[in-house]
This record gives sequence, structure tokens and C-alpha cells, in this order.
Amino acid sequence: MKRASSTSPQPSFLPALVTLWAFAIMAATGLPGLAQRLDSQFADGIGIDQRLDEQVPLDLEFTDSEGRAVKLGDYFGDRPVLLSLVYYECPMLCTQVLNGQLRSFRALSFDIGEEFEVVTVSIDPGETPKLAAAKKKEYVGRYGREKAADGWHFLTGSQEEITRLAEAVGFNYSYDSETDLYIHGSGIMVLTPTGKLARYYYGIDYGVKDLRLGMVEAADNKIGSPVDQLLLTCYQYDPSTGKYGFAIMNSLRIGGFATVAALVGFVTVMIRRDRSTEVVSAVPTETRT
Repeated sequence: MKRASSTSPQPSFLPALVTLWAFAIMAATGLPGLAQRLDSQFADGIGIDQRLDEQVPLDLEFTDSEGRAVKLGDYFGDRPVLLSLVYYECPMLCTQVLNGQLRSFRALSFDIGEEFEVVTVSIDPGETPKLAAAKKKEYVGRYGREKAADGWHFLTGSQEEITRLAEAVGFNYSYDSETDLYIHGSGIMVLTPTGKLARYYYGIDYGVKDLRLGMVEAADNKIGSPVDQLLLTCYQYDPSTGKYGFAIMNSLRIGGFATVAALVGFVTVMIRRDRSTEVVSAVPTETRT
């Protein structure tokens, strides 16, 4: 029997896609009352609350896709970590979240297992390492890069550990016994190498630029290029949208500095030119000839 997470009724950012998902499930199951129940659960706080800069408990214990006992902290230390909470037998939304991640990962020049780690955790305590292994084989295979198998981790765990992780990252969800489905929002998180929540991205499509800049910032510029650092001067993260937007003031400052530098350079060149002309003029004509 599946159990629901104990969630606190807090204001949540609810991606619009969750509502569409609810109605799609209602149509698929043929349960006319499902939409009303989902509306009620959403009102009770189902969704994703941001916990920016808060520490995730790295002592949480899970089971990996090979059946080994692991700690969440095993995947932290050197690289930023992208975290997603799904369940492997989800009929719709979780697959879309995983597919959205895969699309972005394939478009990124960063490689899983090189510049960043990915941790995918099932919120269903009844799911097994066998299911996790099947998902890992599917998505690592579709990703198709060399070190992905060592860098993309699919985990299962007990209700207690799942609940602690979900509450730590603000992932509020519930279990609907009539449909045997988990009701949840859609989104992923980027954490720093030390396990602090750095960025949230909502929905099922994750902008490549947003993911890249988020990971560069989470890694404290230890990955990426000088171009990324320049972009981070021009763009800043907006928690309300989960995206990077154009930072007008920073860009104006950069433009101002560039203008001043150009003027200084122009004035310097002109002064040197004038001095050279004066020197030439001071030399007697017969010497110059």
C-alpha cells in the first residue's frame, strides 16, 4: 500500500502544466470526481516551494539501481548536482520531466559524470531497484555519452527518507488512493557541490542556457568558460520564473565601463598623436630632410 508524504500547507509555485496533467489523468481514468479532488489537494499545498540556499540532509539513505545501500552525500563533493523527484511507474508527468531533462542534457556541452551529477529519486516507497535499473538503462542509453552511467543515479528508498528529502527541497506531494497515483508538481533543482539548493526550474522543458548558467553559479564558476562568466554578469536568476533574465543594470554598468574605456583609449591615442606631431614639428627642416 502506498503512503502519502506528510506535507505542510505552505504557498507553492504550481506549474500550469500540473493542471493540464490533472485533467489528462481524469480523462484517462474516467473518474469524474478526480479533478475536484486534485483542485482540493492543490489548494492544500501540493506543488514546489523554493528553499534556496538551504542545506539538503546528505545523511539520507537510499538504495541505488544495483540494490546497494547509498547515502545522498555519496553524490556530492566535486560537482553540482541536478536533483529530480519522480516515480518510475508514473503514467504521464514524471516521464515528461525525465524526457525534458534528457532533451536539455543532450543539448548541453557539459557532460553528466564530468561537469555535473544527476540524482533521480522515486517518491514511491514501493518501487524497487529493478524499476530504477530499467529507467537508468533507458535514459542513460538515450543520452549516449561515455560517463553517464557513473554520473546519473536512480534511487529508491523508504517513506521516511523520501519524506525528509521532499520536505527539505520543498517538494509537496500527495497520494490519491482511488487512482493509485501520486499528485505532484513538475520541476527539477540544482544543488551546489556541498548540497545547498541553488536553483529551481519548473515545468517539463528546461532551457539549456538556464541550466548551464545555474550549474556554473552552483559550482562557483569552477566549471564553464569565461563566456559563461560574462553572461552571468548580463543575466540574473529570477526565482519567480526559474529562469535567467537580462540584468538591465548590470548591462548598463558594463556598457558604461566599455564606453569610458573606449573614450580613455581614444583620448590616449590622440594625446600621443599630438605629442608625436609636436616632436616632429620641433625638429629643424634640414635635419628632417
